[in-house]
Amino acid sequence: MRRILSLLSLLIIYAGTSTLVPAASEPYGRSLDLRPAKWIWHPSSRTPQNTFVLLRKDFVLDSIPSEAKGWIVADSRYRLFVNGERVQWGPAPSDPRWQEADPVDITRYLKVGGNTIGVEVCFFGSGDGTTPIGKPGLLLSFNVGGMKIVSDTSWKCMLPQSWEPGKYKRWFLRSLQECFDARRYPYGWTTAGYQLGREWINAREYGQGNKPSICNRYRDYIWESRNNCSDVELRERTIPLMDENIVSNPSLTETMVIDWKVPVETFFDFAMDSSAYEVSDRKVYSEPMQKSSYLISPCEDKSASYIFAFNEQGVGFPKFRIEAPEGTIVEMLVHEAHEPGGPAIINSHFHSWTRFICKEGLNEFETFDFESYKWVQFIIRNFNRPVTLSSISMRRRIFPWPDTPDIAIKDDTLSMVVNASINTLNNCAQETLVDGMARERQQYSGDGGHQIHAVYQMLGAEDLVTRYINTFSQGISIDGYFMDSWPGWDRLVRVFERQMHLTAWGPILDHSIGFCFDVFNYYMYTGNKDALFEVFPRLEKFYHYLTTLTDAKEHLIPSDNLGVCSVYMDQKAYDNDRDKQLALNLYVAAMCRYALSPLCEVFQRNDLKSDINEYGDMILAGCIDKFWDKEKKIFVRNLPWRDNDGEDRYCDRSLSTALIFDLCPDGYYQNCLDVLVNEPPSLGKSYPCNLVWPMWALAKFRRMDKVISDLRSRWGKMRSVWENNTLEEFFDSQPDNTSQWSHSAVLPAIAMSQGIAGIIPLRANGSLVKIEPQVCDLESVGFSVHSQRGDIHFSSEGKKGNRTITLTLPTSISAEIWLDEKEKTNLPMLRQENCGVKVYLLNASTPYDEGESRTIKIKLKHS
Repeated sequence: MRRILSLLSLLIIYAGTSTLVPAASEPYGRSLDLRPAKWIWHPSSRTPQNTFVLLRKDFVLDSIPSEAKGWIVADSRYRLFVNGERVQWGPAPSDPRWQEADPVDITRYLKVGGNTIGVEVCFFGSGDGTTPIGKPGLLLSFNVGGMKIVSDTSWKCMLPQSWEPGKYKRWFLRSLQECFDARRYPYGWTTAGYQLGREWINAREYGQGNKPSICNRYRDYIWESRNNCSDVELRERTIPLMDENIVSNPSLTETMVIDWKVPVETFFDFAMDSSAYEVSDRKVYSEPMQKSSYLISPCEDKSASYIFAFNEQGVGFPKFRIEAPEGTIVEMLVHEAHEPGGPAIINSHFHSWTRFICKEGLNEFETFDFESYKWVQFIIRNFNRPVTLSSISMRRRIFPWPDTPDIAIKDDTLSMVVNASINTLNNCAQETLVDGMARERQQYSGDGGHQIHAVYQMLGAEDLVTRYINTFSQGISIDGYFMDSWPGWDRLVRVFERQMHLTAWGPILDHSIGFCFDVFNYYMYTGNKDALFEVFPRLEKFYHYLTTLTDAKEHLIPSDNLGVCSVYMDQKAYDNDRDKQLALNLYVAAMCRYALSPLCEVFQRNDLKSDINEYGDMILAGCIDKFWDKEKKIFVRNLPWRDNDGEDRYCDRSLSTALIFDLCPDGYYQNCLDVLVNEPPSLGKSYPCNLVWPMWALAKFRRMDKVISDLRSRWGKMRSVWENNTLEEFFDSQPDNTSQWSHSAVLPAIAMSQGIAGIIPLRANGSLVKIEPQVCDLESVGFSVHSQRGDIHFSSEGKKGNRTITLTLPTSISAEIWLDEKEKTNLPMLRQENCGVKVYLLNASTPYDEGESRTIKIKLKHS
């Protein structure tokens, strides 16, 4: 049976090595030497967490150059200004050992005469979801029409008192709890005419411009970290800068007056509950109001509260204006989901608030760091005359997708679900691939790694997937497991917490396994072997680590008591860790056969391939011995403990893995498929992120009808789809708590390309793809799927019995067309497959580089 895997490139392997043809590509992450630029900072030997430093450089131009470009990087984040105009914010999250500098083009901001570069730098000082550790500093090198401007001791710097140095951390995975006092900010400092006072002093040099900030001489007084500067380097940013656009005019949904029983600062500092205040004059608008400005009258010693909602959830920097007397205080809170008329203060989402203190007159405020939100609340206090709130907006940031999703579905619910999937990708797939931007902002493999399929096939962003593969792999531990959320703070902390029995979560072993699939899948999409030169040795190291966990008697890896690592698999499908062992080990067996083994072929490591195949076969045999019910012919996750449990228990992860990868003994798959389709109460079902596995299994056996039905019912009933245009973490997420309403459960987008169209690469050079349409009851659907050699457009019109599939694809691509065996076509037939499928061949007609397309139409009567 040659139909081994049928829905992902990571799941497709032809016999032999012809499918694994490498393509020539640039290596990942070119090193960058910005010398004579130096790492500079405020002259000091200790920098408290969440400290801001302003750094400034003046220069004169006789004429405006045709080009003024360069590089900038800071630890932890910077906001760059030229002549008073905001240029950009950065850098992207990266492993501190391979820090990436951002490209800059400042040409359009320059003028004849005096010019000023100003950089605000915030040093987090404690890790969060976007940075594990670092040392403070700014490194900059610009070429302005032949004049070199570099960071050095000629720069002036100051410690602005508008942000209090050493402010406490927002929460476990978010560093900056911003409190900004406009009365103490040196407005105008980024312009050439600004007069410097005594507080402005020369910056000090702390490191060379060819190394990351962790190599600086500046002392890490919190962690005492040191780096000997070997095996580290400064690198160029490998993805484009984020697109930014202003989203404005949210709707006013409710107003109220808040009477505090405790000091307001105490309420926010200690996250007190509703007993700390009373609410009066509350108005909830049945028809939300949209105005350009809002005049707000004083409330004596009370606070005025205004809550607004944007049309959809986005990721960006909240902005607003307020005309107010000096000393007016605004607490601005953001949230993913709020029920109008619900909690009066929306401080229930990881302390997502910022405090602004006004100077006299007009204030224009924007948070330094970005947020993920739909709702924004302004609590305004300490004002004795009317204030005007206006220009409420979001500077939204979205990755500059090469392809714009062109998805048309004649099904309102399904169309909403798929559109929500794309907007969720806008929020989750930015510079790293994260699960939820509002909570963690950490890059995950495993259930988060599934984003690569939609990012590549539906949005065409190969460079973003390349960055994910490389930056995640940099989190390989000394022992050999991957820090499964990297680059980020979480798993570093979990390591010592595990040692002290303070958490159930260690680095997740199955996410490391999933990452091996991500790498192979990436290679099948792109053919980019060069981008994997640093990655592949890390996979080999992980494989050897995995073998050390294997029980010598059972020939299986335990799913509990693994030491530092933990096993996740899914947080909804299992009653205990014991029941995860089957799914974990089937995952390992499949990884060995269909990810690591073929990658060994790519890198010509036949010795390692043989070891991996032998190990994978041993693990599979162990699974069959312990969990295969020989009478019922099905994998039972609790088979060894069934008598004590009093029932058979199944899980969709183990059944899906067995079906996708043909792991059932003697090819007997029917009972596994029946349980997956019928979903008896004894089936443990995954949460939305992991439902992509049952989708791939069901699509392989031509049951996309089940998937489409589920998208209409369970997915279509998600509140987040209709209220936020996003996909939530669970099917029962609620407002006004810590639920994630924009989370990386992007199955609907993957179901379009790999389920309904059934498009996956069969050769790593892009010359051969598989197309297996399963349109089911959809009367009209169309979209484009990105491939290495150009986009493939798929559309279907008509009902079953009278349906036309239209395919437009590059002439350099050959395609296997998989159709119901009852269908008739003039294409030459290749072979008969199982599940009543015949495979036909559409041959390429031109070489790779000619870039032409051709269109074919296929009439279907039976599918």
